[in-house]
Amino acid sequence: MAEIIPQTRLGRVRLEQGVGRSHMLTFYVAAFFSIMLFTFLPQLQTYLLTETLGIPEAETGVVSGNLAFWAEVVIIISIGVLGTLSDKIGRKPVFVVGFFLIALGLFLYPSATTVGQMLGFRLVFALGSAAATAMLATVVADYAVDADRGRASGMQGVMNGLGAMVTVLFLVRLPQIFQSRGMDAIAAGQAAFYVAAGFALIAAIWLWFGLQGRTEKQKQQRKSLVEIAREGLDAARDPGIALAYAAAFNSRGDLAVVGTFLLLWIANHGTEELGMTRAAAVAAAGGFVAIAQGFALLGAPLFGIMADRINRVNALIIASSFSAIGYLSTFLINDPFGPAMIVSLVFIGLGEISGVIASGVLIAQQSPKEVRGSVIGFFSFCGAVGILIATKIGGILFDGWREAGPFVLFGGFSVLVIIWGLIVRDKVVPLHESAESVGH
Repeated sequence: MAEIIPQTRLGRVRLEQGVGRSHMLTFYVAAFFSIMLFTFLPQLQTYLLTETLGIPEAETGVVSGNLAFWAEVVIIISIGVLGTLSDKIGRKPVFVVGFFLIALGLFLYPSATTVGQMLGFRLVFALGSAAATAMLATVVADYAVDADRGRASGMQGVMNGLGAMVTVLFLVRLPQIFQSRGMDAIAAGQAAFYVAAGFALIAAIWLWFGLQGRTEKQKQQRKSLVEIAREGLDAARDPGIALAYAAAFNSRGDLAVVGTFLLLWIANHGTEELGMTRAAAVAAAGGFVAIAQGFALLGAPLFGIMADRINRVNALIIASSFSAIGYLSTFLINDPFGPAMIVSLVFIGLGEISGVIASGVLIAQQSPKEVRGSVIGFFSFCGAVGILIATKIGGILFDGWREAGPFVLFGGFSVLVIIWGLIVRDKVVPLHESAESVGH
């Protein structure tokens, strides 16, 4: 039987039956806000640690790593369950509640007077992040046809990049802007977090009205959460899914390293070696982070198109190669304000976005529709483990060895993903091709 090609398109991306342009546009709005907020908290956290809690700069790496570690524990525990839950109740309620929790966590965060209180508020944010992260990967797989998922993911990468750029060029500068208007350091930090919380609340409302509702398959779902979760875990027998799980670990860890340690590394250098104020150093460091995010923004649509035109395992190998070069090259950098850092940031930006796109497209290609939420939930779980390793071990390396330590660690993981991809490349059969061969 000939494949029925959906008529609805958004640009050059064909949409699945029942998915409208407004649904896809709403998803892209979610992609923009989610990355904007995911990157905002870890990058402004160092400001609160030093200005509000008075933590010495020499200890901020370990404290940041510990906060992120426990946040990832919450994400690891919850993210698979949230993905499975979305197979039963639909993607929209999980997505919307996630953004409400993000808004609540951001609103409470600057009111913390101890690291313990800050941890509690970070865990609220983490639970919301788990829901949003699981749904980002699942919804793009639901909405775009397989042949165009690379393009769809590329556009998602563009929105991610724009969101990250807004953070590093605008949101991280808010404390400095508010101080220039007469606020003290503590009030300026609080105001910045309130602005971010407002954006999260707007996103939650937007998603409630704009996303596709519960599908007929989800309404007819009679399996228990345990049964769905078991089927999702069993899917790892597919070598493509297993490789995608490993790539999720690496690509999400890459993002965490950049989000947690890049701005911290540069800002600490600015205050300790160049005598800058903390607000000025954070603002200056944001410009360097913007270089990585700018190249991620430029590379996302190009890599998305490439992922639709070549074998998707090959696409993952190429993406991991960018990451390996960018992250390992930081070992050679002594001055993060120097030109060598810019070269590394170009490859880091290309590597982090291409890794996210390549792993996401591969898992979407290989995951069966009926348990897609569970499969991508476990995919997100692997990503959460990568973030946990990046933040916990990365914090130890950052303070105990050298600032480039977390980057070098994940550059090494990128090399392992390359090797794994080369080993299984000829064993990965796209799911639709496997189904066609069974049908014949």
